Amino acid sequence: MSQDPSAAPPAGGQPTGSRPSLDRTARLVLIAAALVVTISMGVRQAFGVFLTPVVAELGIGREVFGFAIAVQNLLFGLMQPFIGMIADRFGPSRVVLAGTAAYVAGLVLAASTGSPTGLMVTLGVAVGFGLAGTSFVVVLGAVGRAVPEARRPQCFALVTAGGSFGMFAVVPGAYAMLDAFGWRDAILLLAIAASAMAAFGFALDGARRRGPGGPAAPVAAPPAGAETLGRALHEAAHSGSFWLLAIGFGVCGFQITFIGVHLPAYVGDVGIPGWVAAWALGLIGACNIVGAYVLGSLGARFRGRNLLVAIYALRTAFVLAVVVLPPSAPLILAFAALFGFTWLGTIPLTSGMVARIFGPRYLSTLYGVVFLSHQVGAFLGAWGGGFAYDLLGSYDAVWAAMAVISAIAALLHLPISDRPVARQPKPA
Repeated sequence: MSQDPSAAPPAGGQPTGSRPSLDRTARLVLIAAALVVTISMGVRQAFGVFLTPVVAELGIGREVFGFAIAVQNLLFGLMQPFIGMIADRFGPSRVVLAGTAAYVAGLVLAASTGSPTGLMVTLGVAVGFGLAGTSFVVVLGAVGRAVPEARRPQCFALVTAGGSFGMFAVVPGAYAMLDAFGWRDAILLLAIAASAMAAFGFALDGARRRGPGGPAAPVAAPPAGAETLGRALHEAAHSGSFWLLAIGFGVCGFQITFIGVHLPAYVGDVGIPGWVAAWALGLIGACNIVGAYVLGSLGARFRGRNLLVAIYALRTAFVLAVVVLPPSAPLILAFAALFGFTWLGTIPLTSGMVARIFGPRYLSTLYGVVFLSHQVGAFLGAWGGGFAYDLLGSYDAVWAAMAVISAIAALLHLPISDRPVARQPKPA
């Protein structure tokens, strides 16, 4: 894994390798962004522990529950480019506030639903819109404008680690609430926790009010990146590297959503106690707190392309272990720890490469397009896992398919170039 020979010095002429400090506004934006995704991603990852009790009480198949979560992920992804444009134009705080309202409404209504249609409308549509407004796309755009270029990989990694901490903290807690109060009351308690995102979202407009480019940037500084949104979209549409990043991110979405939604049911199918699944999901979050930060920090020193190749190659090996080895509690927990180290590590690397290639001015929009591919993969992982189980009576075919596409993703990242887009200077 080689260091990036094409790395340009950060803005302002600062030497590569130095660590410019973060001012008060940048630190506030960073903390608020991490807290928003801690709650949003933590609650989202807890939905898998509700699959078995909801399916049993409502008398539906796993495909129905999986399809509701798949629609949630697809709407989450379809909205990202537009949500990114709105955040770039009007600021992230308003977007987070609207997203929180939809998220909480979906959870509250889901707690009283009694039909597959109600499940689709609440956990599927309403929560899908809520996730779109409280996602990495919105908050990373705010962070990218608040911090210096040299600090973006580490700061993106810290925000991503917040999502992992949410998974570590929320999923075991949700399982405990489910066991103590039943699934309906447990979802209501999650709704109360989700409402806190609105308060943290107000801090995200600080960088927008100050101006892009980090602590040293004046308010009147020109945007770093394409001059207009149309130009930014044109540059991305004609970049092969952009589309390869998007395809690889789709594989990531398939993998993590299939595991998050269907791992608890798979664990029960092979005769392993349910607490193992809950703690496996929590362990994924715990290990990714370290993994996301380590991988994001390495992104400041090494080529993001090479790190992404390594991530997908490692995931291939981890999934193959589940396919070929006899199922057991130690295997599930070991898989969770190893896969968890790479769980959201693709996010700071992928978003960092988009910012490096195209600049941070329209990062929310461009990363939103890439994230749409991630959520198309998530749709297939959530729905396809349930469909395959109802059709074949097991998840074996899905595990095998996941190993194959992971290997393909590793190969697809090899030709990606992360050099910044060449632009003609503006006339004086």
